[in-house]
Order: sequence, then C-alpha cells, then structure tokens
Amino acid sequence: MTGWNDLEAELDAWGEAGLSATFWWRDDDAVAPSAPLDRLLETAGGTGVPVALAVIPKNAEPALAARLDESGAAVGVLQHGYAHANHAGTGDKKIELGRERPAEIVIAELAVGWERLEKLFAARALPVMVPPWNRIAPHIVPMLPEMGYRGLSTFEPRGRAEAVRGLAQVNAHIDVIDWHGDRDFVGTEAALGAALEHLAARRTGMADRDEPTGLLTHHLAHDAPADAFVAAFVGRTRAHAAARWLQADAVFAGRMPAGSAGL
Repeated sequence: MTGWNDLEAELDAWGEAGLSATFWWRDDDAVAPSAPLDRLLETAGGTGVPVALAVIPKNAEPALAARLDESGAAVGVLQHGYAHANHAGTGDKKIELGRERPAEIVIAELAVGWERLEKLFAARALPVMVPPWNRIAPHIVPMLPEMGYRGLSTFEPRGRAEAVRGLAQVNAHIDVIDWHGDRDFVGTEAALGAALEHLAARRTGMADRDEPTGLLTHHLAHDAPADAFVAAFVGRTRAHAAARWLQADAVFAGRMPAGSAGL
C-alpha cells in the first residue's frame, strides 16, 4: 500500500541525488468566492505554497478578484477556456476548444475571455491556456502563441517542453478527484501513487525532469477527505528539504528547472 512514508522516501532520493523535486499547484473551474475556495486559500496561505487558479472567463465575478486580493495567498490566474461549454457531439468526449466549430469562433471567444481576465485580475492574470476537460484540438494550439499566450497546461506528463514554438507546456499529474467513479476524493493511496509515479519517472530520466509535478484540484468538487489530503500533501512536501513549490509565472517562463531554488 502506498503511503506518506513512500513519498518521504522518494523525496529523500531526490535529495541524495543532489536534486530538487519541483511542484506546482493548479486548481480548476474558479468563478466566484465560496466556502470551498476559502478552504483552498487558507491552505495555500497557511503553508506558503502558491496556487494557480484556472478561471472560467465568461462566468468570472468581480468579487473573485477582490477575494484573492484580500486572501494574502500567492495566487496566479490562468485562463480556463472561455465558458467551459461542451461542444462535442453526442457520445464524444467533452471539449470546448475542438473542431466542432470554426477556429475563428473559438479564437474570438478566447480573445474576449483573455480581455475579461486582464480587466478583472490585472497582474495576476497570466497568458496561460488551461483547456476545459484538458482537451484542445491540435489545430488550435499553434494559434495560441500568435494571440500572445505563452503557456498551455493539460494533464499527464508532457512530451516536450514546448507544445509549439513559444508555448511552454506544463501539465498536471495528480488529480485528487475520482471523475470516473463517485466524483469524490480519489483516495490517499491513488493520489500518492500518481505523485510517486511522476516523481520517480522524472528522477530516473523516464520523464522530463524539468517538468514540475503538478497537483490538480477542483475546489468546488472537494469533500472533506480531499481537502485534508491537499493540506497534508502541500504541508509535507513544503517541509521537505528536497522539495520546491513554484509559482505559475516562473513555471511558464521556464526559469525554474529541477535543482533550482524555489519556495
């Protein structure tokens, strides 16, 4: 059974190799202040670990920006598509940024969404695209850097550091929600297993060592065990000498490879 001691041992292995195990935290579907968001911000602020909120532009409320400003936590804002609307056909996997609509419409929506995020969040807003459901049609990706985006984030280990020239790709790897089951917490063993799998693959050269291991949360979907796991995970890793939590602006600027200083 995978447990916290296994995580400690893996981080120890990073330290013994003279490396820093880098992490980042992405939370999806933010639109407004809420009690679940307050719990997330409390964890981030209390541990000093930065979090990147993937905000849905169409539904984002001005009150969310005010809440982030007063929270005291280190919070960046990423763009979570435009409306988080599914345009896939019946029986197909959900997707907003797909081939079902003309590319001109998709791109126009994203541009409107980015303008809204800039207006609401100012310097917190980072030109990083997080496609809803972690899916984006291949023909849309090359258009993103032309629009001014500098980052893309989906799920699972990346194949290369840039999705296309000028567009850094940094994904998430540890999803705490069991989307294919009861849609509650996936369980400590499964969540830690995902973390250990990516960390070990990075350390041994089976995955890109410079891609920080990404914690993926969805605060609106969390039950109490999910919140407890997140607090324990960020707290334990934050306290380990071989672990470094990175802010999203540094992650997507490519300034923080494994082994560098961080939080």
